[in-house]
Amino acid sequence: MMEVSDFSFIYKYFTDEKHESLLFLFIGIAAFILSVVFFFYIKTSPSFFKGAAIPLFLIGIIQIVLGFNVYTKADKQKSDLAYIAGTDPQFVKNTELPRMEKVMKNFVIYRYTEIVMAIIGLGLFFYFRNFASGEYWKGLGMTLAIQAILMLGADYSATQRAKIYFRGLNRFMQHG
Repeated sequence: MMEVSDFSFIYKYFTDEKHESLLFLFIGIAAFILSVVFFFYIKTSPSFFKGAAIPLFLIGIIQIVLGFNVYTKADKQKSDLAYIAGTDPQFVKNTELPRMEKVMKNFVIYRYTEIVMAIIGLGLFFYFRNFASGEYWKGLGMTLAIQAILMLGADYSATQRAKIYFRGLNRFMQHG
């Protein structure tokens, strides 16, 4: 049986997840507000800003939902997992390690999706940059690329944290 101090990797992982999710939530709220302003209130170059509003709105909603969900669950997960790991180490092997393997596989899917979204966004922006009639697509492409790159950065950070946490779980199983 491990001492409570050996569970610091669990506390660190979920604390860091909570902090990043709060940032993600704020970015999503800002994107949502910008989308409303761009869509309804910007009168100069309205096509560009209407196009820009679409990815801000859609990805902003995703950021809000994901940020809120992680933020509200992190404290309970942290305390529950540390307690369960201390009382039933097989829970880590049978439940938490498989869950984290799935999370890590999902990060690969997210990464490629975000890269494709960024490429599509940049492609739209550069393709339509010289067409006066392409302002909508240029705006959509630019914000799609920006949002995809923001998501890619956040997921990169989350992936690095998950790798450290996963190694901690494996060490726990070897020494626990």
